[in-house]
Amino acid sequence: MLPLELAVHAAVVQAHLPYMLKVAILTVTATVLAIWVAEPSASRLLRRWLHAPLLHRRRRIEQAPALWRVRTVVQDQPGALERVTHALSCLDANILSINVHPVDGGVLDEFVLSAPAHLAERDLLEALEAGSGRSPRVWRTTPMALADGQTRALGLAAKVAASPADLPHAVAALLSATHLEDPAAAGRDLPADGTVLKIPSAVQGVLLFSRPGEPFTPAESARAHRLAELAETLQLQRPPGPAAG
Repeated sequence: MLPLELAVHAAVVQAHLPYMLKVAILTVTATVLAIWVAEPSASRLLRRWLHAPLLHRRRRIEQAPALWRVRTVVQDQPGALERVTHALSCLDANILSINVHPVDGGVLDEFVLSAPAHLAERDLLEALEAGSGRSPRVWRTTPMALADGQTRALGLAAKVAASPADLPHAVAALLSATHLEDPAAAGRDLPADGTVLKIPSAVQGVLLFSRPGEPFTPAESARAHRLAELAETLQLQRPPGPAAG
């Protein structure tokens, strides 16, 4: 920048121009050089100092591991779970929580994983299959998946106890599912993939809940049915309201 500014000064001083015009030319030239040359250079030089906290936070976010929900069926025998966990450990995946559900032909293992950010869905599926897992499925998830399920279920049970009519909303919240309010859907056959759950209720009729792409586990179905039984018991025990005149 300095040689350019000196050259402009020399040319302007030697030119036969009015004094005010020379001042204007030098002012504009210095401003342009500061904006297009000095400021970007200084910004790059000071970036590590002035913006260090923000840059550090951005790097932490970009390098943060991804959270995944994983389900796979394994044989109900010693060593089956160890093979799956070993295959996941080869990907530097950290198992944060695990639930085991008995199913036909084995057990359904459900994990919440913290995996390196560069891993894709295909990498996890291949690792589960290499660990002798059957019908593996993976989904991106959030830290909410690590919430204490028992505490959450108790809170929703208290809500149903206070207001049994809130049963559909409580079950939907418990299962992270959608309540299907179409009465005609109750008479149709359910999908074979287990993504629609039917809960009979003597008070509110048949309740249907849908969770596309994520089949309900036997444990989730049992919890939802217990909530329905609680709502039914409380609602039947309440004295009937005054008859309309």
